[in-house]
Amino acid sequence: MSPRQHESHQSLLAHRDRAAVSGAAMDAIIVPTARPPAYLRQAIAVAGERDVLLLVLCSKRSTGSDAILEAKNAGVRALALDVDLLDPGLVPDFATDRLLRFTRFRRLTDTSFKRNLALLIAVLAGWKRILFLDDDIELPNPADLGVAAALLGEYPVVGLANAGMPDNSVVCHAIRDAGGTQDTFIGGGALAVGEAAFSSFFPNIYNEDWFFLLDGMKLRPSAITGTAIQKPYNPYRDTRRARNEELGDTLAEGVFGLFDSELGLPQADKAYWREFLADRRRIIRDTIDQVEAAPIESGERARMVDSLRAAIGRSLLISPELCVRYLRAWQRDCVSWRQRVTDLRRDHHGGSGVEHAVEALGIPLLAQSAFDVKVSTGAKRRSGAPRFAASA
Repeated sequence: MSPRQHESHQSLLAHRDRAAVSGAAMDAIIVPTARPPAYLRQAIAVAGERDVLLLVLCSKRSTGSDAILEAKNAGVRALALDVDLLDPGLVPDFATDRLLRFTRFRRLTDTSFKRNLALLIAVLAGWKRILFLDDDIELPNPADLGVAAALLGEYPVVGLANAGMPDNSVVCHAIRDAGGTQDTFIGGGALAVGEAAFSSFFPNIYNEDWFFLLDGMKLRPSAITGTAIQKPYNPYRDTRRARNEELGDTLAEGVFGLFDSELGLPQADKAYWREFLADRRRIIRDTIDQVEAAPIESGERARMVDSLRAAIGRSLLISPELCVRYLRAWQRDCVSWRQRVTDLRRDHHGGSGVEHAVEALGIPLLAQSAFDVKVSTGAKRRSGAPRFAASA
C-alpha cells in the first residue's frame, strides 16, 4: 500500500448512459441556500418543469418569504424554512462536532445541518427519492432528474456529472490550474438520494457529501449520469477557504484513496495517516513551485500561492491521531444517525406527507407555503401543496 492522494476516483462509480434509462418521479428537490432569492430561479424552473415539490432551506441572505414569493410567481409548489430560527437540536449533536468544536478545525457553516434536516423531513414525509441541488448549479436537461430517480432503484445515490466549473477543493483547483491532472467526483451540489441512503448523514466538515456516500465502512453503490453545470467562482479569493477545507479534504482524499486501492477503513490507522499527510504536504509544496513557474497573471499567482500556503499551514496542525479519532467519532455518529432514522420510521410508519413531517418536527409556524398565502388574485391551493401559512 502506498498512501497517497489519487488524481481521480471515477473508477469507484457506475457510469450510466441516460439514454438507456427510463424516467421516474422525484418526490422533492431540496435546495440549501444562503443567498438572495434570484439564485433560486434555476431550481424553481426545474421543479416547475418536472412538477416536483421544492423544499428550500434558508439562512443568512435568504429568507423563506422571499423564496416562496419567487416560487409563487413561477407557479411552483414550494415549502421554505428559515433555518436560522430553528432549534439546532432538531439534528443530533454529533461526536464529530464535539471533537472539533473548540479547535481551529470547527466549521462554521450550516449546509450539513440543512441537508440532515432535509433527510429527517424526507423520512417523516415518506419520500422515496429526493434531489439535493445547490443554488449555483444549473441543470441543462431537467429530464435528467427522471433518469437519476429511476436509477435510485438500483443505486442508493446517483450524482449528476458536472460539466461546468470543476467542484474541487482549493488545493485540487491549484493542481489543475498549475498544469497537473485532477478529476472531479459526484457531490451534494446535484445528488439524487434514495430511501436506502437516508440512513447516511452529512458531517459538518468539508467534503461532507463524500462521507455521506459511505455506510460507515465502505462506499455505497453509487452511479453518475446526466449533466449539471457548476457556475464559475474564484477559489483563491480568500485564503480562509483553503484553511477551512484542509481537514475535510485530507480525510476524504485519504479514505477514498484507500478505496481506489481496494482497501478499506480498517487500514486507516496512524501509520497510514502519517504517510498520507507527508504525501499531501509534498503535493501542496510541489504545486506551489509549479504555480510560481507557470504563465499565470501575477495577481492571480500570488492569490494561488497564498491559498496553498494557508492550506499547508493548516495541514501542519493535522496529526495522524486526529485523523484516526475523527473517523472513529464519525463511525459512532453513523450508528446514532441510523438509530434516529430507524426510530422515526418506527414511530411514523410510512410517513404521511411533508405537512406531517414539519409538524412532527415541531416547526409548522416557521414554514412558508407557496399556495396557502392569500394573494389578491385569489389563487387556489394546488392539490398536495403544504397547508402552512406564511408566518407573520
